[in-house]
Amino acid sequence: MKEKGPSMPTQPTRSTEPPSAPPGADALRELLLPEYSPSCLAADAGDRIGAIGGLLTVNPAHRVVGPALTIDLSEQDLVDILPVLGRARPGDVIVLACHGITGMAMWGGLMTTLSQVAGIAGAVVDGAVRDVDEIRDLGFPVWYRTAQPRRCPPADLDGVVQVNVPVTIDGVTVRAGDIVVADENGVAVVPPDAAEEVAVSTRELLAKERIVRDLMNAGATLPELLARFGHL
Repeated sequence: MKEKGPSMPTQPTRSTEPPSAPPGADALRELLLPEYSPSCLAADAGDRIGAIGGLLTVNPAHRVVGPALTIDLSEQDLVDILPVLGRARPGDVIVLACHGITGMAMWGGLMTTLSQVAGIAGAVVDGAVRDVDEIRDLGFPVWYRTAQPRRCPPADLDGVVQVNVPVTIDGVTVRAGDIVVADENGVAVVPPDAAEEVAVSTRELLAKERIVRDLMNAGATLPELLARFGHL
């Protein structure tokens, strides 16, 4: 491994208490994960659902559904976030805002191992990562902007790490406890109070798609399908 090992949590932090796990997260996980493109199903539920695209993933087969633990790093001071990962709960998805800065890696192999031991479900990094081969071999789901071999400064510098505060990625605001749905298409962000709305929409959409597919296989024409369903 090439990263600096875990260090004591000496950098300043600003945080709010993490919300309890949203009640709809488990139900959405059970509903969405067995289906194709769960992020698309969630995003189709309406304008309240955020959608983040343009991310890379270490493995296209990876997919996660879980509550967000958000981390916002100062645009001037990007530092090692290893010490704050202990704030996460099992099943959380780390959402790390780096303000588009990709000149140093904010995630790597040791963070991945620590996250796996803690039961963290995955990570969305709006910045650079490294040790991509190691992360892939460890089987940990990570979404990221780019890869960069240079590591971030150690955690004992004077950077400010804000935990469980709202972060913005591609114009989408992610709050602590929002339900993150990520796969090879991108990331959908579901406010907890929209979880039931997404569940209802998903069931309706899946039922419609089964009917449409059966009609296609039976020889229905596109004009016939559009006349019946309006859009496909």
